[in-house]
Amino acid sequence: MEILASFMVLFAIIDILGSIPIILDVKVKTGNIYPGKTTLVAYGIMLLFLFIGEPLLGIFGVDISSFAIAGSIILLLMGLEMVLGIQLFKHESGGGGSIVPLAFPLIAGAGSITTLLSLRAEYQIVNILVALSLNMIIVYLVLRLTTFFERILGPNGLHILRKFFGIILLAISIKLFLSNTGIEIPK
Repeated sequence: MEILASFMVLFAIIDILGSIPIILDVKVKTGNIYPGKTTLVAYGIMLLFLFIGEPLLGIFGVDISSFAIAGSIILLLMGLEMVLGIQLFKHESGGGGSIVPLAFPLIAGAGSITTLLSLRAEYQIVNILVALSLNMIIVYLVLRLTTFFERILGPNGLHILRKFFGIILLAISIKLFLSNTGIEIPK
């Protein structure tokens, strides 16, 4: 039961299916992404934070909230790129986007890292490891199928999806920023 609960929470936070337009956008800018490399780096980052996350950030004098705010700013800039059709990040051709921004902060971002730390307080580590590993298999499969998604959506579909999910990414980044700064917006 802990494996299923951990899996579902991580699946929702990683949101690899919702990230397809962002992945396709990075692929267009860089020419290619490397699913294995991206998945392994994201998995490595998450494993690192699962086992020594808070002490590791403590070495640099950074708390989880500050880390989350930094990640939210990167996501904000990515959203702006998608919505405005501008380029803020220099993407190297040949899969330069596989690590940044895909592996980090998109897949192994502030949300998934803080979630892992929270799950660790509730569940046994072995169950979290199984759930995380299953999620990484799904991440790999989605990354492998990007060409399939490109063919199905076509150029116009990709353009519409990129703009729509750019706005969603902006909203997520603002929510992440606000929740970690303690600023409350009246409803």
